[in-house]
Amino acid sequence: MNDNAGGSSGLRHWLREGVRAAFLRSPRLGGAHVRPRELLLLALLSVGVEIALGRMEIDGPADFNLRAWLAPFWSVTAILALLWPLLAGRAEEGELPRPGAASWLALWLVAALVPGTVSQLLGIAHAHGMLPQVLDASALFAWGSYALLWAWSMAIVVVLGRSFGLRRRRLAALVAGLFLIFAITAAQFPERPWEAPQSVAVDESPKLVLTQESFELQQTVFERAVESLAPERPGVTDVYGLVFAPFAAEDVFLKESALVADVLAQRFDARGRVLQLVNHVDTVESLPWATPLNLKRAIDALARRMDREHDLLVIYLTSHGARDFQLAAAHPPLSVDAISPGELRVALDEAGIRNRVIVISACYSGGWVGPLAGHTTLVMTAADGDHTSYGCGRASDLTYFGRAVFDEQLRRTYSFEQAFAAAVPLIRQREEEAGKPDGFSNPQISVGEGIKPLLQALESRLAATAPTPRP
Repeated sequence: MNDNAGGSSGLRHWLREGVRAAFLRSPRLGGAHVRPRELLLLALLSVGVEIALGRMEIDGPADFNLRAWLAPFWSVTAILALLWPLLAGRAEEGELPRPGAASWLALWLVAALVPGTVSQLLGIAHAHGMLPQVLDASALFAWGSYALLWAWSMAIVVVLGRSFGLRRRRLAALVAGLFLIFAITAAQFPERPWEAPQSVAVDESPKLVLTQESFELQQTVFERAVESLAPERPGVTDVYGLVFAPFAAEDVFLKESALVADVLAQRFDARGRVLQLVNHVDTVESLPWATPLNLKRAIDALARRMDREHDLLVIYLTSHGARDFQLAAAHPPLSVDAISPGELRVALDEAGIRNRVIVISACYSGGWVGPLAGHTTLVMTAADGDHTSYGCGRASDLTYFGRAVFDEQLRRTYSFEQAFAAAVPLIRQREEEAGKPDGFSNPQISVGEGIKPLLQALESRLAATAPTPRP
C-alpha cells in the first residue's frame, strides 16, 4: 500500500517504523493512521514481551501479581491526555490529515519496547548470575545503565515528536510531560508483575494478649530501658546502639536482635548504651515494643544521652521487606504500622545525631540506601532494591546477612567496611548452595566521606584496648 495514501499502512508499517524510531531514525508517517485493531495488537505485543521477559527475571518459582501489573497502566491515560492537545492542529488546504495521538502511541509502543527489552535482559542476566562479577556488584554500572536507558527513551520521544511536526515549545512540553509520567510510574509503582513467592505466616505464631496491664507494663519497660542508658564519656567516641525487630511472628528476628545488641556491647564498648525494641510475645515484660512511635522516642532518648556531634549511633533493623521498601511490622492483635526509610531519616535529622551506621537486614532493603545515605552516614543492607535476602523463617537462628556480618566478621574486625566486604562472598556462596530462587541478594553499602575518620579512629581505639587473645 502507498504510504502517502492517507489511510492505514498495516501492522508491518507500524512495527517497521516503530523500530526505526527506537534507533533514533524518523519514522515515515506518510499520513498513515493506525486502526483500532492494529493498536490493540501492538499493545498486546508490548505487554506480552514485558510479561514473558519479566518471568525470566525471577530465577525459580514466581507468582504473577495482577495488581502490580495493572497499576502502572494509568500512564497510558496520562500519555493520551498529554498528546491530544499537543498534536492537535488542522491540516492546511491540500495536505493530508495529520496523524494523531493514536498513531503516536502505536509507534511509541514499538519503539519503547526496544530499550525496555534491553533493560529486562540486563535484569535477567543479573538474576541468573550471567553478568561479570565486577559489573554485577557495581552500583555505578547499575545506575549508569539506568540513566542511559532513560536517556534513550527520552531521545525516542524527541524523534517521534519531531516526526509529528511539533515545534520547539510543544516538543519541550511533550518531553517534560512524559519524563514526569515515567518518573511517577517508577517511583510510585515499583512492584513488578512477577515476584518470588514468599510465605509469611502470622496466624500460626503465639499472639500477644492485650490488657490494660500489658500497656502499662510496656510504658514502664520503655522508661526503665531509657533511664538505664549510660551517659557519654567526655573525650571518648562512644558507640550507642538501637536494635529494632518489629516482626513478632518469627523468632529469627528476636534472636538476631539479641545477637547484634551483644556484639555492639561486647565488641564496640557499648555496654549500657544499647536499646532493643522488639515485638515478640516472650519479651512483653522485658523489652519495649518495636513501633514507629517507640523508634522515634528511642532515637530522641539516645540523642539526649550521647554527644550528638562526636559519638556514633549504630542502628540495626531486621524484619521482612517489601518491594515498596517498607519494613514489615506485626504484633497481633496490636496494630503496628510498617516503617519507611523516610521516617527513620526524619527522626535522625530532627534528633540532630550526626554520625550514623545504619544496617537493614530485610528483602529489597537496597531501597533504603538512597534516602538514608549522607556525608556522615554508613548504610549497609542485606539486599539490593530488586532482590530478597535470605535466612528468615521459623527454622532459622539468624539471617544469612546477620550471621555473616555480625556473628562472624565483626567478631574479627572493628571495621564495618571490612566486615561487609568479607561477608558478601560468604553470603553469595551460601545462597547458591541453598538454591535461593531469585538469585543473589546483592547486599549494598554506602559510606560517606565524613564518617570515615571517626570510624577509623574508633577501630584504632577498640583494637588497642582489646584483650590479648590467649595462645
